Amino acid sequence: MGTDLHEVLRSLRVWDPAVTELRPFDPAAAPADPLDLFTAWFAEAVAAGQREPHTMSLATADADGRPDVRIVMLHGADAEGWTFATHASSRKGRQLAQRPQAALCFYWAALGRQVRLRGTVTAAPAAASQGDLHARSTGALAAALTGRQSEVLGSLEELAQVSQAAWERAQREPDAPVPTWTLYRLRPEEAEFFQGDEQRRHVRLNYRREGAGWQRELLWP
Repeated sequence: MGTDLHEVLRSLRVWDPAVTELRPFDPAAAPADPLDLFTAWFAEAVAAGQREPHTMSLATADADGRPDVRIVMLHGADAEGWTFATHASSRKGRQLAQRPQAALCFYWAALGRQVRLRGTVTAAPAAASQGDLHARSTGALAAALTGRQSEVLGSLEELAQVSQAAWERAQREPDAPVPTWTLYRLRPEEAEFFQGDEQRRHVRLNYRREGAGWQRELLWP
């Protein structure tokens, strides 16, 4: 007998107290800049044992406006924006070249929190992109050297052969260049912080960029 998806779904609980701590959040005490709140929440997610808190959903759209989403890794965040990296020749790289706007979403189940950002994306200079790549692990370099991301793959055997050659080169040449590897920066126009509440009175604080500063507003859950 096959698995009944709906039965499995009904058996699940959202924010089980055994694994999730729903903390109070006073938006009136939040900092004026969303980067400061993000930094604090990120540290709290790490301290709470959230697995892979640096992973995030990246949403883009193609030239026809059809949406796409995938999980990527945060490489950093500062006053210039939130950064991630990929091949410029990948599907998301091509989409960002056509429509340089994107959205990011972090979900930290350990605290019942989400952070959502929307804004314009720009590509860093080649030197910065290569520096980002070479500061990472040998495995990351090998994956980048494997390349051809999002292209049709003929077989797993072909992948194994190309990947093995890439690993050997990465170990032999730790500074091997990957011209398509690109560091992207999303400069948010909006940043929303969501704190879940047991009684479903979720607190949503939204920052909207206005000139050189930010306007804060609460949103209905």
